[in-house]
Amino acid sequence: MTKKIGFLSFGHHRDVPGSRVRTAGDALRDHIELAVAAEAAGLDGAWLRVHHFDHSLASPFPLLAAMAARTSTIDVGTGVIDLRYENPLYLAEEAAATDLIGAGRLQLGISRGSPESAADGQAAFGYRLADGEDWARVTRQRADLFRRAIAGEPVAHSHRAAAAGRGPDLPIQPLSPGLNARIWWGSGSHATGVWAGEQGYNLLSSTLLLADDGRPFHRQQADQVRDYRTAFAAAGHTAGGRTAVTRSVFPITTAEDHSYFGLEGGGGDGVGFLDGTTARSGPTFAGSPDRVAEDLRADEAVSEADYVLFALPSMLGVEYNAHLFENLVAVARELGWKD
Repeated sequence: MTKKIGFLSFGHHRDVPGSRVRTAGDALRDHIELAVAAEAAGLDGAWLRVHHFDHSLASPFPLLAAMAARTSTIDVGTGVIDLRYENPLYLAEEAAATDLIGAGRLQLGISRGSPESAADGQAAFGYRLADGEDWARVTRQRADLFRRAIAGEPVAHSHRAAAAGRGPDLPIQPLSPGLNARIWWGSGSHATGVWAGEQGYNLLSSTLLLADDGRPFHRQQADQVRDYRTAFAAAGHTAGGRTAVTRSVFPITTAEDHSYFGLEGGGGDGVGFLDGTTARSGPTFAGSPDRVAEDLRADEAVSEADYVLFALPSMLGVEYNAHLFENLVAVARELGWKD
């Protein structure tokens, strides 16, 4: 079964002993080279997590545009942009421009976002909830306007239209045809996965699922993917409908691999408490290429998904991760995902 594979990076940087990525500039420049190396190795996607008020990647579009300009085939994407921080029309302009630079290779993950370090981050950006509002509803409204804008729906009045009392007649510019079919909703629960299908988004399943029911993470996530597809089809959507999951996978082929990840495998799922409910995340797969291939083959959600993203240890630098890319592509070939 052919699948797309890519990396998903937090893009962390720290000025600490042993770090190979000490500054924000290092992280940004490295990710351009990581996209180039991933494309050369045969990966299909270079995706970024977006976190504010952190030593991470907070403003993805300049970086995505640079990554797209230096590559020719690989997808560039986000997992995810937090819509609590976004003006939907400005987001639409940035997304369309980036997609045009990449000739239609942007895969844009959006959602309400996740818990973060800032208690008042959205307010600091100028976005506050009115009485009776909640972020789940507001971000879905912003997402709807964003999607209508990138599809070319007029959203502003020309002077002539305003004087005549007519409706909006000006769409955002630029527009990038086909982008609307490449928008992904980041979903951390079964219910939001079904909602994403009903709304016609692609599904970017989270690295953790809320409302844990006690079953292994991969089985709960596989049910989310299957029920998303059922909802997508029942709603009559015809464009999109793809699904993606993320895994931490480290094939060990060298002593350096072993020094970093030799103790990581076999730990089982992680279980914790988030947003007032229990949450479960998946294990790390580390071991010989044959071993991690078997782990992935036994993972029901991985089997269901169209796109598998691998968590990237970006702080280990470009050279090490280029080696990791080659190992991951070799595992994908062993699994029959790639020719």
